[in-house]
Amino acid sequence: MPDRPVSATVPTDTQDLEALAKAAVRLREQVSRRVVGQPQVVDLLLTALFAGGHGLFVGVPGLAKTLLVSTLAEALALDFSRIQFTPDLMPADITGSEILEEDAATGKRQFRFVAGPVFCNLLLADEINRTPPKTQAALLQAMQEGRVSAGGKTHRLPPPFHVFATQNPIEQEGTYPLPEAQLDRFMLQIVVDYPDADAEREIVSMGARPTLDIEPALTPAELVRHQALVKRLPVPPSVVDYVVKLLRASRPTDDSAPDAVRELVRWGAGPRAGQQMLTAAQAHAALAGRPGVTIEDVRALAGPVLLHRMVRSFTAQSRGVSSEEILEAIVSSLGA
Repeated sequence: MPDRPVSATVPTDTQDLEALAKAAVRLREQVSRRVVGQPQVVDLLLTALFAGGHGLFVGVPGLAKTLLVSTLAEALALDFSRIQFTPDLMPADITGSEILEEDAATGKRQFRFVAGPVFCNLLLADEINRTPPKTQAALLQAMQEGRVSAGGKTHRLPPPFHVFATQNPIEQEGTYPLPEAQLDRFMLQIVVDYPDADAEREIVSMGARPTLDIEPALTPAELVRHQALVKRLPVPPSVVDYVVKLLRASRPTDDSAPDAVRELVRWGAGPRAGQQMLTAAQAHAALAGRPGVTIEDVRALAGPVLLHRMVRSFTAQSRGVSSEEILEAIVSSLGA
């Protein structure tokens, strides 16, 4: 599991916090050169990035999910890889494999590990639900531990390492739903919706224009320093208590769960969700230039952090009750 946030006794350097906020502004400016009309999506993307987490983008085709991630990689000068997930993709196609080589001079044979596309700073897993669970699981160790095991050896991935995956929610034929263990590795699930009319008009008119160049706004080393700063941001005990209450209220077997959860939820969020909630809240506060985390930061991220970790019951599905409605009941049960 990721490290827990440092306690509120650790001071935060004001100048470093200002530098982080300015870096985020530069990143938004570069991303907006190609991606129009998705400010909330960009904010959540940056939250996952500065929190050191992974993101799952859910939206219909044609909403610039892939363009958004590839543009971010350019703006960060990160080593970027894209994998188009298909039913015939194998685990070794992601992690790499060992090949047998023969020395032409001596005739000696030995195995050599050939790294797969996962050995990068930012991996785009395009349409991740189109490949079987065995191949999906190849990302589990990489996402959780930042390393890959192959041929009895462990190979570390270069920091920073992020997986941003895309998923199409409407075309389910020939897909493999991500298992709960895989979903739990994604810090945020980011829903990408249609842009408003003005933004869509601008997007359509951009079709005839040449692709705009992206200037690096942040180096990988600077990003790593900002991520370390985020984890040092003070988290008051009251915020930790609120997160724990939120988690426990999402579990149908807990005494604090509201009636809606007892009836409509089969499985709630676990402790890892709480850890990632606090880290995401730290990033949310830092991006706003605030030196501490509040309960409002947690509320703002409750949906992206928890919705993909709550499994609805058959009753909820048959009645057409959404996860968003259930989460609203949970948040309401905790009061203001």
